[in-house]
Amino acid sequence: MDETTGTSDGVSESAARAAHEVRVVYSRLRRRMREAYDPGDLTPSQTSVLSRLDQDGESSVGDLAAAERVRHQSVAATVGVLVERGLVSRRPDPGDGRRQLVFVTDSGHAFLEDRRRAGEGWLTRALEDRCTEEERRTLLAATALLERVVRS
Repeated sequence: MDETTGTSDGVSESAARAAHEVRVVYSRLRRRMREAYDPGDLTPSQTSVLSRLDQDGESSVGDLAAAERVRHQSVAATVGVLVERGLVSRRPDPGDGRRQLVFVTDSGHAFLEDRRRAGEGWLTRALEDRCTEEERRTLLAATALLERVVRS
């Protein structure tokens, strides 16, 4: 172990510990926020595909499968359910008539927005009830630091 950095790979112990703690807390926070809203009978894979399309825009099933790291057939079935629910739709790819592009419908955007609002509402109430004003300011400063790390 390198005594100047604290770890054998040249990274300070505080950086390693902070990375671990952020990952653990982030995972727990995501789980709790998901619990705050009704999944609307969507499976985790359906939710993931819908969210990915919402974030990335339209995509082919093949590209979605690659991004989700699952088989093409699995994503095709997932997209089929989302189409039936009216959350996504398909259209021909203008650059390749053999392919179809999948995109989020207005209903899909509204569905996701409702879920996000519910999760953020839970978090807002929890921060109001369980943290002091000073602690909330500390969280704001910490999120600014995390944003800087993400953008670098």
